[in-house]
Amino acid sequence: MTRPTQFAITLPAAFHDARQCVELARRAEEEWGYDAIWMAETAGPDSFTLAGAMAMATKRVTIGTAIVPVYNRTPTVLAMSAGTLDQLSGGRFILGLGSSSHAIIGDWNGVPFEAPLGHVRESVAIVRSALAGEKTAFEGKHFRSKGLRLGSCPTGPMRIYLAGLREKMLALAGEIGEGLVINFQPQSAMPQILAAYRSGAARVGRDATNDEVVCRFQVCISDDRERARALIRMGFGGYLSTPVYNRFLAWCGFEAEARAIAEGFAARDRKAVAAAMHDDLIDRIAIIGSAPECREQLAGFIEAGVTTPVLTPIATRPDAVVSLFEAFAPARA
Repeated sequence: MTRPTQFAITLPAAFHDARQCVELARRAEEEWGYDAIWMAETAGPDSFTLAGAMAMATKRVTIGTAIVPVYNRTPTVLAMSAGTLDQLSGGRFILGLGSSSHAIIGDWNGVPFEAPLGHVRESVAIVRSALAGEKTAFEGKHFRSKGLRLGSCPTGPMRIYLAGLREKMLALAGEIGEGLVINFQPQSAMPQILAAYRSGAARVGRDATNDEVVCRFQVCISDDRERARALIRMGFGGYLSTPVYNRFLAWCGFEAEARAIAEGFAARDRKAVAAAMHDDLIDRIAIIGSAPECREQLAGFIEAGVTTPVLTPIATRPDAVVSLFEAFAPARA
């Protein structure tokens, strides 16, 4: 049986503080009919605090993290937070974990961004043990935990989704996770992404065919495509220059563009970075156009295997954020 499509929004949202994001969560459930809210964590509100407030303000929607890193919180802190959120939400919480990036982990947090596969594997092992109510007894290369018995266990089995970009992390996500979190991929890369993920599940005897595939899309509803593309260039040139995303871009078939973006960013040449992010590249990794055109583009990704499109508004005003959520509202479409 094919997993039904769910529609979700990203929070926090631009131009909205934490209290306003909680109100957006309430509207997403009650007024707009969305199925889920997936939290993004960069430099704004931390995901767990905001998710707790949203859990108390909603009754039906799934609330998930997409993603929180495994480096800047210990596995036991991740488990305590996840268990608490499961209780607050009545079992609606999904823990989405990933390695994040060099900029967020190394530069912002001052933690060496090393051995991401090992850090993710070991963190998940400890988190699962703790959430199952077991006394932890783990001694790994990157993490250790001994003697913790969680006092905030979830009401049922906790779902853990993992983020992945290229083959090894995607395969690990399939092996030890129960769902996949992706972003910034062109539709043409979906077959290789899903193949890598499902191969990881297959090596442990698990069929991941119907796993949830959560994908965050950068969406801009606009009749002025040039302006919309300019916003993407301005907002994500630095993002695509970071090693993990730059290598992912090359893996998706944009080798020359990835190299030019990295070189331009290293030289602090913004014009070179912008030139490398040509129209075709932007049109394939972002959703831009009129509302019907954006829906058609999303439909193509759903056909290719995304089960949960998560809408991230690219907007320059608070009302434009709300307008985009309204335009795609399942209750109104």
